[in-house]
Amino acid sequence: MPGKEELKAQVCAAIDQQRDEIIRIGETILNNPETGFREIKTAQLVASKMEELGLRPQTGLALTGVKGKAAGSKPGPTLALLGELDSLRVSDHPHADPDSGAAHACGHNAQVAGMLGAAMGLLSSGAMEHLAGSLAFFAVPAEELIEVEHRMQLKAENKIEFLTGKAELIRLGHFDDVQLAMMFHTKNDEVASHVADSSNGSVVKKIRFLGRAAHAGSAPQKGINALNAASLALTAIAYQRETFYDNDTIRIHPIITKGGDAVSVVPAEVCMETFIRGKTLEGIVDANRKVDNALRGAAMAIGAQVEIETTPGYLPQTNNPIMAELWGENVRQMYGEGQFHYGKEHRTGSTDMGDVGHIMPVVHPYLSGATGTGHGNDYILADHERVYVASAKLLAMTAIDLMYGNAEEAARVLKETRLKMTKEEYLQFQRALNSTEHFQAAAD
Repeated sequence: MPGKEELKAQVCAAIDQQRDEIIRIGETILNNPETGFREIKTAQLVASKMEELGLRPQTGLALTGVKGKAAGSKPGPTLALLGELDSLRVSDHPHADPDSGAAHACGHNAQVAGMLGAAMGLLSSGAMEHLAGSLAFFAVPAEELIEVEHRMQLKAENKIEFLTGKAELIRLGHFDDVQLAMMFHTKNDEVASHVADSSNGSVVKKIRFLGRAAHAGSAPQKGINALNAASLALTAIAYQRETFYDNDTIRIHPIITKGGDAVSVVPAEVCMETFIRGKTLEGIVDANRKVDNALRGAAMAIGAQVEIETTPGYLPQTNNPIMAELWGENVRQMYGEGQFHYGKEHRTGSTDMGDVGHIMPVVHPYLSGATGTGHGNDYILADHERVYVASAKLLAMTAIDLMYGNAEEAARVLKETRLKMTKEEYLQFQRALNSTEHFQAAAD
């Protein structure tokens, strides 16, 4: 039986032999971007590659997810290596789809290529014979919480319950056979890789103010201006900011998606959307309550009505320290000392890896190799060797660390990790956040 480091070297050599194919996968996905729950072509590519590797992929999971499992030679836990199928919508990105505006401005194409590249190296080298438990290679849909209207329609049609892919996969039981999970994101960074302590969670709100139309020039007094109610609500929300604890890193960023129908008509319907983000569940719940108060108060002041629809978005994410250090040691071996940073950082963005991290140990590193601004039209995966090939090696090497022999490291992670929630508690919490309210001030 080869030693652990020898096995890593064999797998990395196998990945190098297939580097051109791994890069091709990443570039193919880049040039065929699809947004969440619409990733048909990307899912087909993943399933086809898994079949070539001798896996028997499950498809259509949470509409488009693809999962293939490979068993080791001994019993043990299952580690999932995740890659996200979906893109953003950045219509002026150089690789944007000209019809949909979809574009991979967050590097999910590298995640899928890296995940499949790890599978290619681990399977073609025979490494699974020296690992315990199983590895699940899992392409997951809809991480980016965009196109809310479309997802709400899917929800109304009972095609999904939650708006993000990993939440749906948890609900449907596709993580029931997984005990640990890992994935990465690409980033424009000075060091090769880093792992943050945590990131924000969020809830999503759709808001609809209803007033009464009237001629804006000759009889505005006969109308009820829904835009005024919305504007007042935005101010009231802003005035809440000093009531939030700094450590909760609350972020509220509403937009108006409909401001009226015609400039000559008092606006009778105004629509808004917002995220409410925070580091802690308690902070998110508190901020959500205060936003609802602001919306009701604005409606009352103007005499309008307001409909408030609240839907769970992401849960806050934290990284398992053992898994983070295993990843980091592999980064150091590959790139040298000083090229990995862990801890003392909280990200105020959000990811549904936080949902998975509430029910099992996870690690979610960031890997450099991109240029430009994440989610921007200048975001490019410039270093193909790092974002496609090295990512596959790092995923595979860390999987070997966890599952080698009798999976002692994975067992240590599971023993020393206190889970935040059971699956049942997670679903109960998420469903409790769902609410629809129609508020109308009492008549004089």
